[in-house]
Amino acid sequence: MTTAAGADALLGEGYRRCARITREHGTTYYWGTLLLPPERRRHVYAVYALCRLADDIVDAAGATTADRAAATAHRLRGLQDDFGEVVAGAPTTDPVLAAIGHSVRECAIPDECFDRFFGAMALDLTQSTYETWDDLLAYMDGSAAVIGEMMLPVLRPRAAGAIAPARSLGLAFQLTNFLRDVGEDLDRGRVYVPQEDLRRFGADPHARTVTPQWRELMRFELERNRALYDEADAGIPLLPGASARCVGAARTLYSRILERIEARDYDVWSGRARVPTWRKAALSARVLVLGPGRPGEVTA
Repeated sequence: MTTAAGADALLGEGYRRCARITREHGTTYYWGTLLLPPERRRHVYAVYALCRLADDIVDAAGATTADRAAATAHRLRGLQDDFGEVVAGAPTTDPVLAAIGHSVRECAIPDECFDRFFGAMALDLTQSTYETWDDLLAYMDGSAAVIGEMMLPVLRPRAAGAIAPARSLGLAFQLTNFLRDVGEDLDRGRVYVPQEDLRRFGADPHARTVTPQWRELMRFELERNRALYDEADAGIPLLPGASARCVGAARTLYSRILERIEARDYDVWSGRARVPTWRKAALSARVLVLGPGRPGEVTA
């Protein structure tokens, strides 16, 4: 029988591990969350940790090969089942799952958000390309837009109308990842850039070469990405101060990855476009002192 002290210790260890996972794998989110009060910050870490656990399963080396895909799907279903049981109140000895379940219950994040999320993760095991932008958006509903919806109960918007911008920000973040990580996704056998766009510009990601056609494709996709960030900006004024600072910092930092891609002449194969840690720290400090300002215009 678990004592109250034991449960508190497990929960505390779980949130510490969730924070480490976020710091190691989602540095932009991590620096943005430092602008939140600790009691809300830990919920962001917990949601991120769940997403990372699922990502690690479907993105593991060889996870989708013919001889391993079934085992990968079994692991993913196991994580979803364990998560669902913990959220429902079942005991667990896993500190990370304990923290995730606690955050989901405390913030009352809807169950259907996680159904859509796990559905998208499962799709990564069977689908490697997307024909149109609308096809990709349908996948991103569960892999990205829904993350924005999950975060709203943590960020506590002050007015209605925050859902659409939150979804747009989730889409913007993931599209930035897709454009930055073309080479890494190719290594996993996936191409997230819509096939119709590749044909339109005559660009071939498999060549792993910056050509005039590749530059034109990337300029088009970056413009699409920036439009999503612009749509997301309407939601920042709807958030209370700490949440607005957090989201404003994360939005500015993540969108700057697009500038880094441009600075590399759209070469997304020879290295990852990154925003330096010192710049993330400087921006977070500036936002903490001056507030979020107008979205996308904070400098550091």
